[in-house]
Amino acid sequence: MTNLSPRAWFAGCAIAASALLLTACTSGSGDGEAANTTSSQTAASASQAASKTQEKKLTDQAQAALAAVQGGTMVEAGAERVTDGIHTEPTLSQGKTYKLNLVCVGSGSAHLTFSPAITAPKTEVPCDQSVVQQRITAHKLPVRIDVEGTKGSTGVIAWQINSI
Repeated sequence: MTNLSPRAWFAGCAIAASALLLTACTSGSGDGEAANTTSSQTAASASQAASKTQEKKLTDQAQAALAAVQGGTMVEAGAERVTDGIHTEPTLSQGKTYKLNLVCVGSGSAHLTFSPAITAPKTEVPCDQSVVQQRITAHKLPVRIDVEGTKGSTGVIAWQINSI
């Protein structure tokens, strides 16, 4: 049997420890995936927060534009993403006339339609912060208002129906 000097023994331990640490650091792909997932989730959360902030800013701009053209008594109002559109059946009194104000803030455009179609004509709403006004005369049938964004349009649509 041979005796190892303390110096040789420490050198052997150092080499073995280095090999173990090197192997542990490079072969554990699960830890790297967890770190990547966490950083991806953090980036997604930051992106969602930025989107919410941008959406709030666009909503505020759209509502400010509507506030500038108010007139009459408000019947119904709201704000939606262009991608979600507006789909409402307001309670309107037969024979009365109303004014619908719409503003789209963002990019692209949207199409405004009424059912029944005799209520008012189909209208294009550009997403350039301009206010589109449309007169509505209520008939026997309930009025349905739909605003659909065109392909690729983004932003917020705010709307308000006032009795005249």
